[in-house]
Amino acid sequence: MTTATHFTNPSWFARAEGWMDDRGKGAWIAAMILGFIFFWPLGLALLAYMIWSKRMFNGSCRSARRAHHRNYHAAMKTSGNSAFDAYKQDTLRRLEEEQEAFESFLQRLRDAKDKAEFDAFMEDRTNAARSTSVDAPTDEARPA
Repeated sequence: MTTATHFTNPSWFARAEGWMDDRGKGAWIAAMILGFIFFWPLGLALLAYMIWSKRMFNGSCRSARRAHHRNYHAAMKTSGNSAFDAYKQDTLRRLEEEQEAFESFLQRLRDAKDKAEFDAFMEDRTNAARSTSVDAPTDEARPA
C-alpha cells in the first residue's frame, strides 16, 4: 500500500485515531480512563500508545496532524517539470534514508549508554558485596 493510498483509504484504526485527534488530548485521556474502568488492559494499552506516540507530551494532536497532512501533500504535489519532480523524489528518498540512519545511530547511542550504566551498576554491586564480605567476620574467624 502506498502512502497516497493510505491517506485516501485509511484503515479503521487510522480513522479512529484521526477522530480522536480532532477532538484533542482530552478525548484521548477520556478514552484511556474509560478503558481502565471497563477493561484495564485496554486502558493500559491506550496509555502506552499515547506515551509511545508522544500524544501525552505534544501541544495539540489536531494541529500536529493537520501540519503533517499539509506538509505531506505539499511535498507530493507535482510541479509539472518531470526532471524537477524526479530530483525532488530522489532527494526526499535520500533524506528519509538519512533520517532512518540517524535514528538508528541515536538508538545505538542509547543502547551503549544503557549498557554502560548497567555495567557500572553491576560493578558497584559486586564491589559492595565484596566489601561487606571482607568486613564481616565469618564463623571460623570468631573466637569461641
